[in-house]
Order: sequence, then C-alpha cells, then structure tokens
Amino acid sequence: MDTRRTLLITGCSSGIGLDAARGLRERGWRVLASCRQEADCDRLRAEGFEAPRLDYADPDSVAAGLAEVLEATGGRLDALYNNGAFACPGALEDLPREALSEIFETNLFGWHDLTRRVIPVMRAQGHGRIVNCSSVLGLVGVKWRGAYVATKFALEGLTDVLRLEMAGTGIHVALIEPGPVTSRIRANSIPHFERWIDWKRSARREEYEGLLHRLYEERAPDRFELPPSAVTAKLVHALEARRPRPRYYVTTPTYLSGTLKRLLPTRALDRVVARG
Repeated sequence: MDTRRTLLITGCSSGIGLDAARGLRERGWRVLASCRQEADCDRLRAEGFEAPRLDYADPDSVAAGLAEVLEATGGRLDALYNNGAFACPGALEDLPREALSEIFETNLFGWHDLTRRVIPVMRAQGHGRIVNCSSVLGLVGVKWRGAYVATKFALEGLTDVLRLEMAGTGIHVALIEPGPVTSRIRANSIPHFERWIDWKRSARREEYEGLLHRLYEERAPDRFELPPSAVTAKLVHALEARRPRPRYYVTTPTYLSGTLKRLLPTRALDRVVARG
C-alpha cells in the first residue's frame, strides 16, 4: 500500500507547476501532475509522474481528471495545488466579452469546479490542503493586464471566503502570490492576444507598439525575477506546516505592492504603479 501523501497539481507543463511537481516529489509526496495537453502529460509520464489530463475550461475534463486521480489513490487526496492559468494582454477597451469569458473559464471557474469536487473527499478523510496560486496582480492592477488582473482579484476573494468557510473542518486554504517568476506565461499569452485584440484598429495603436516589443521579443529576466523554485519553497510550507499561513508573498515586488496597498491612498498607489 502506498502511504505517501498525495498531491494534485494543475498546470504542470512548465514553469511554476513543473518545478512544484519535481520539488514535492523529491520531498516524498506522491505527485499527480496534470496538464491541459495530452502531449505534455506524456512528457511528464516519461519522467515517472502520474499525469492525468485536466483542462480547467472543460468541465468533463475536470471531472474525468479528478476521477482518474482518485482511482489511482484509492479515493484519497491530501492536497490540491491550483496553478494552471493564462494571460491575455491588451487594453480593457479592446477586450471583447468573449475573451473575458474565456479567461475566467480557465483562471477561475475551472479552479472553483475542481475545488468543489475535491472538498467532499477531504471532508470525508478529515483533513486536506487547498493552495491557490494567485499573483502580485491579485493585489494591485497594472495596465494592459486587466483580464488577468480581474481573474486574480476574483480568485483572492473566492479563496478568502473559502478559508473562512473551511475553518474547523481540518481543510486548510492558502494563497501564494508570486511576482515576476521565470515561466512561459508571456509566450503562452501571444495566441490569446492575437485571437482577441485588434490592436491595429485601436485608439491606442501607438501604445501597442511598445507592448508588442515586450510581448514578442526575448529579453533578459526582469530586475526582481526569481526562479520557480522560490514559489515551490512557499508551497512546501503551505502543504507541510502545522499552521499554514493564509498568504505567501514571493518576490520583492509582491512584498512592496502588499505594503504600499495597505499604506497609500488609491491615487498615490496609482502613481507608483504607473511608474512601474
């Protein structure tokens, strides 16, 4: 009988999710590392992972992916790390309703669907950990990233309420809020930008030219950028500490943004954010 603690992680094809899967496996967890694409699942299986396919935007995939996990573990799941998400850069005035609906399906509604399905399992076993990967953009808004910001602000509220509601059940709920971390989120956002943002007809066309430079060209790491292992280190505490924290900041910009949001009036914070 496999007595290792079991952990389901979503969005494990690269970046934060992949590092978390490798790091927690090294610590003795039985990691079920899910991905949206079957090809990515196959790559992880080649590394020795159990890798169910799970696409947040597809409710049938969420149900089937979790069923596969529970069948493999004998109906037990000690922890869930919601991580998979994408961005759709662009000015909000250029963002069609369909684009906002699409990003919420993956970045929020799918997370909620999977979490709701997991809670009865954790209730029955009397314990569990639910960790949601938010962002510094769940604390402060930044221009051109409104769609992603909206999903992360919503996730922050959803997670706060879930933490309150799960008090006393043995199920601990936490948020991780990374700032700039090495990942493929910029590159992965390009197809969404190209699909939804008609920048050539935008009133902000000249401003988009600067955005396109940052979006398409490879560049050096951001000033405060950290590797995904920095997030994994906080995840370890959220999963293994007797009393996990409600929130875990990662990177200097997150600590700074959290502090300034508490201390500054809105207009002063706007000026700071506008300066970058």
